[in-house]
Amino acid sequence: MADFSINEMQEMQRALQDKYKHKWEPICPEVGQSKLLWMVGEIGEVIDIVKKHGGANAAATEELRKDLVEEMADVLMYYNDVMLCYGIGAEELKQAYTEKFEKNMKRW
Repeated sequence: MADFSINEMQEMQRALQDKYKHKWEPICPEVGQSKLLWMVGEIGEVIDIVKKHGGANAAATEELRKDLVEEMADVLMYYNDVMLCYGIGAEELKQAYTEKFEKNMKRW
């Protein structure tokens, strides 16, 4: 299976946002905070699965793993919404991520 790029995820999020534009908040900086809070809620659902069942069990048990991955997908959907709200694209994120990685590699 090929890698799943940020560009692909953002295109999919734009399609979702366009389809539900009459029901959902618009993608704009003013909505970014709301999207961040929704993302944190989804992270909480991931935490609940791991806390309740244990990390090894959540990773190894088919049904739990399915739930874990689905919640992680929800996190990524909101993550991409946040990026879209603030106009952050894949290249800008890659640059910042690479710089942070290099800084951390020299930290200790």
